[in-house]
Amino acid sequence: MRYHNITTDDMRNGDGLRVVLWVSGCSHCCKECQNPVTWDPNGGLLFGEPEKQEVFKELAKDYVAGITFSGGDPLYYGNRPQIQKLAKEIKEKFPDKTIWLYTGFVWESVASLEIMRYADVVVDGEFIVEQKDTQLHWRGSANQRVIDVPATRKAGHIVLHCKG
Repeated sequence: MRYHNITTDDMRNGDGLRVVLWVSGCSHCCKECQNPVTWDPNGGLLFGEPEKQEVFKELAKDYVAGITFSGGDPLYYGNRPQIQKLAKEIKEKFPDKTIWLYTGFVWESVASLEIMRYADVVVDGEFIVEQKDTQLHWRGSANQRVIDVPATRKAGHIVLHCKG
Protein backbone atom coordinates (compact mmCIF):
# COMPACT_ATOMS: atom_id res chain seq x y z
CA MET A 1 0.00 0.00 0.00
CA ARG A 2 1.11 3.53 -0.69
CA TYR A 3 0.20 6.71 1.16
CA HIS A 4 0.60 10.46 0.81
CA ASN A 5 0.56 11.71 4.36
CA ILE A 6 -0.02 10.93 8.01
CA THR A 7 -1.55 13.87 9.81
CA THR A 8 -1.81 14.18 13.57
CA ASP A 9 -3.98 16.23 15.89
CA ASP A 10 -6.64 16.37 13.15
CA MET A 11 -10.10 17.62 14.14
CA ARG A 12 -11.79 17.72 10.72
CA ASN A 13 -11.89 14.07 9.70
CA GLY A 14 -13.95 12.45 12.41
CA ASP A 15 -15.02 12.85 15.99
CA GLY A 16 -12.35 14.04 18.41
CA LEU A 17 -8.64 14.51 17.87
CA ARG A 18 -7.41 11.96 15.32
CA VAL A 19 -4.51 10.63 13.32
CA VAL A 20 -5.32 10.43 9.60
CA LEU A 21 -3.72 8.10 7.08
CA TRP A 22 -4.11 9.49 3.54
CA VAL A 23 -3.71 6.51 1.21
CA SER A 24 -2.95 6.45 -2.52
CA GLY A 25 -5.36 5.03 -5.05
CA CYS A 26 -8.88 5.99 -6.05
CA SER A 27 -11.05 4.86 -8.94
CA HIS A 28 -13.88 7.36 -8.35
CA CYS A 29 -12.07 10.50 -9.56
CA CYS A 30 -14.82 12.82 -8.31
CA LYS A 31 -15.17 16.19 -10.01
CA GLU A 32 -13.53 18.89 -7.82
CA CYS A 33 -12.11 16.31 -5.39
CA GLN A 34 -10.08 17.92 -2.61
CA ASN A 35 -7.24 15.39 -3.04
CA PRO A 36 -6.79 14.46 -6.72
CA VAL A 37 -3.06 13.97 -6.12
CA THR A 38 -3.98 10.81 -4.17
CA TRP A 39 -5.82 9.11 -7.06
CA ASP A 40 -2.74 7.40 -8.53
CA PRO A 41 -2.24 4.05 -6.75
CA ASN A 42 1.48 4.28 -7.56
CA GLY A 43 1.83 7.79 -6.15
CA GLY A 44 3.04 8.79 -2.74
CA LEU A 45 5.28 6.67 -0.55
CA LEU A 46 5.37 3.03 0.47
CA PHE A 47 3.61 2.40 3.79
CA GLY A 48 5.88 0.16 5.84
CA GLU A 49 6.79 -0.71 9.39
CA PRO A 50 8.21 2.75 10.30
CA GLU A 51 4.98 4.42 9.17
CA LYS A 52 2.87 1.89 11.06
CA GLN A 53 4.90 2.58 14.21
CA GLU A 54 4.36 6.32 13.69
CA VAL A 55 0.59 5.70 13.60
CA PHE A 56 0.79 3.50 16.72
CA LYS A 57 2.83 6.14 18.56
CA GLU A 58 0.07 8.69 17.90
CA LEU A 59 -2.72 6.29 18.84
CA ALA A 60 -0.99 5.54 22.15
CA LYS A 61 -1.62 9.13 23.26
CA ASP A 62 -4.55 9.34 25.69
CA TYR A 63 -6.04 12.40 24.02
CA VAL A 64 -6.16 10.89 20.51
CA ALA A 65 -9.65 9.50 19.80
CA GLY A 66 -8.63 7.23 16.95
CA ILE A 67 -7.61 6.88 13.34
CA THR A 68 -9.26 7.96 10.12
CA PHE A 69 -8.47 6.26 6.83
CA SER A 70 -8.89 8.65 3.92
CA GLY A 71 -7.16 9.37 0.67
CA GLY A 72 -7.57 8.49 -2.19
CA ASP A 73 -9.86 5.71 -1.14
CA PRO A 74 -8.91 3.20 1.57
CA LEU A 75 -11.28 0.74 -0.13
CA TYR A 76 -9.66 1.12 -3.53
CA TYR A 77 -9.24 -2.51 -4.59
CA GLY A 78 -5.45 -2.48 -4.20
CA ASN A 79 -5.68 -1.04 -0.66
CA ARG A 80 -8.24 -3.39 0.86
CA PRO A 81 -5.95 -6.18 2.14
CA GLN A 82 -3.50 -3.83 3.87
CA ILE A 83 -6.18 -1.50 5.27
CA GLN A 84 -8.07 -4.49 6.65
CA LYS A 85 -4.93 -5.90 8.26
CA LEU A 86 -3.97 -2.52 9.73
CA ALA A 87 -7.51 -1.85 11.03
CA LYS A 88 -7.60 -5.27 12.71
CA GLU A 89 -4.22 -4.68 14.33
CA ILE A 90 -5.27 -1.22 15.54
CA LYS A 91 -8.54 -2.54 16.99
CA GLU A 92 -6.65 -5.30 18.84
CA LYS A 93 -3.88 -3.01 20.12
CA PHE A 94 -6.07 0.03 20.84
CA PRO A 95 -9.61 -1.29 21.51
CA ASP A 96 -10.83 2.05 22.90
CA LYS A 97 -9.81 4.03 19.80
CA THR A 98 -12.31 4.56 17.00
CA ILE A 99 -11.69 3.77 13.35
CA TRP A 100 -13.26 6.04 10.76
CA LEU A 101 -13.11 5.27 7.06
CA TYR A 102 -13.92 7.56 4.12
CA THR A 103 -14.81 5.83 0.87
CA GLY A 104 -16.39 6.72 -2.44
CA PHE A 105 -18.15 3.36 -2.44
CA VAL A 106 -21.67 3.23 -1.02
CA TRP A 107 -22.29 1.19 2.11
CA GLU A 108 -24.43 -1.35 0.30
CA SER A 109 -21.48 -2.37 -1.89
CA VAL A 110 -18.89 -2.67 0.91
CA ALA A 111 -20.93 -3.70 3.96
CA SER A 112 -19.88 -7.33 3.69
CA LEU A 113 -16.13 -6.60 3.64
CA GLU A 114 -14.26 -7.98 6.63
CA ILE A 115 -12.84 -4.55 7.42
CA MET A 116 -16.31 -3.49 8.55
CA ARG A 117 -15.82 -5.71 11.60
CA TYR A 118 -13.22 -3.16 12.77
CA ALA A 119 -14.68 0.13 11.52
CA ASP A 120 -16.72 2.33 13.84
CA VAL A 121 -17.83 4.94 11.31
CA VAL A 122 -17.90 4.93 7.51
CA VAL A 123 -18.47 8.05 5.46
CA ASP A 124 -19.71 6.64 2.17
CA GLY A 125 -20.42 7.83 -1.34
CA GLU A 126 -18.64 9.81 -3.97
CA PHE A 127 -18.24 13.55 -3.54
CA ILE A 128 -20.77 15.25 -5.81
CA VAL A 129 -19.89 18.90 -6.32
CA GLU A 130 -23.49 19.80 -7.20
CA GLN A 131 -24.47 18.60 -3.70
CA LYS A 132 -21.55 20.28 -1.93
CA ASP A 133 -22.49 21.72 1.46
CA THR A 134 -19.85 23.20 3.75
CA GLN A 135 -22.27 23.11 6.71
CA LEU A 136 -22.34 19.31 6.86
CA HIS A 137 -20.43 17.47 9.59
CA TRP A 138 -17.57 15.28 8.32
CA ARG A 139 -18.74 15.07 4.71
CA GLY A 140 -18.50 17.23 1.64
CA SER A 141 -21.74 16.60 -0.21
CA ALA A 142 -25.32 15.86 0.87
CA ASN A 143 -25.40 12.40 -0.75
CA GLN A 144 -22.68 11.12 1.56
CA ARG A 145 -23.69 9.38 4.77
CA VAL A 146 -21.91 9.18 8.14
CA ILE A 147 -22.74 5.62 9.14
CA ASP A 148 -22.48 4.10 12.62
CA VAL A 149 -21.07 0.73 11.58
CA PRO A 150 -21.63 -1.37 14.75
CA ALA A 151 -25.23 -0.11 15.09
CA THR A 152 -25.86 -0.68 11.38
CA ARG A 153 -24.51 -4.22 11.49
CA LYS A 154 -26.64 -5.00 14.55
CA ALA A 155 -29.84 -3.42 13.18
CA GLY A 156 -29.53 -4.81 9.67
CA HIS A 157 -30.19 -1.38 8.17
CA ILE A 158 -28.26 1.88 8.00
CA VAL A 159 -28.00 3.78 11.27
CA LEU A 160 -26.48 7.21 10.92
CA HIS A 161 -23.84 8.49 13.33
CA CYS A 162 -25.58 10.92 15.70
CA LYS A 163 -23.71 14.03 14.53
CA GLY A 164 -23.51 13.05 10.87
